Amino acid sequence: MSSENNLSGRTVLITGGTRGLGREMALCLARAGATLCITGTKRSDDFYKTTSELASISGDNNFIAEIVNVCDRKATTDFVDLCIAKFFKIDVLINNAGRGMRLVSEEFNTIPTKFWEADPLAWSTIVNTNINGPFYATLEVVPHMIREKFGKIINISTSAQTMVRSGYSPYGPTKAFLEAASRVWAQDLDGTGVDVNVLLPGGAADTDLLPPSNNKKGADGNLLPASIMNDAIVWLVSDESNGISGRRFIGRYWNNLDFRQDGKGLNPQIM
Repeated sequence: MSSENNLSGRTVLITGGTRGLGREMALCLARAGATLCITGTKRSDDFYKTTSELASISGDNNFIAEIVNVCDRKATTDFVDLCIAKFFKIDVLINNAGRGMRLVSEEFNTIPTKFWEADPLAWSTIVNTNINGPFYATLEVVPHMIREKFGKIINISTSAQTMVRSGYSPYGPTKAFLEAASRVWAQDLDGTGVDVNVLLPGGAADTDLLPPSNNKKGADGNLLPASIMNDAIVWLVSDESNGISGRRFIGRYWNNLDFRQDGKGLNPQIM
């Protein structure tokens, strides 16, 4: 088994890990042997389904799943402390939890809502979740990673077109912020052993960020499976990506990429 596919001994915290992209990444990483700490927003059917599947893959003692409001710093601190108390470390943080435009309108992808028409409460919830949420989680895990001289922060983003598409504010701009912050964090952490990278599907994925529909699809007319980022996330979590930082990876194109040696290991050319 290659080091990329054997993640035994690696502890991964995934926010928003009980449904959508987070669920798919959690199950994929568990199958590769990783220890999982995941958060959800409520004890829903998705929460129980995901935790049941993780238990069948990893065993009850090799994962933690808790309800955590990522906008609440204390709740995040408490969860990080719980994970470290049980597993002694957090090697990887995947900032996946996010809120989308359905909070603004259930018809956002067919009838765009102008920014001044958005409900301020919905607006602030999206901003707090997508910006402060990743910041709080990263703030809590980075000191531990620096002490260990190893760690990986992986921020989940969206397509560049979505960041500036009419009717997608504030969701799109929050992801633009997260990508800019990721570049800054990567520079701030240079030399510490902690890498920071961005991963995105490369188009609309079949998750609850889109309203339910018999013809669910993204703005480009396509709909990607929620598992679209699985190969990329395994590589990013593995030792194969050690030392790669400040980069942007796209799940949709992962298997079509050429690879090159650049002195830091296999490093995909990013579109």
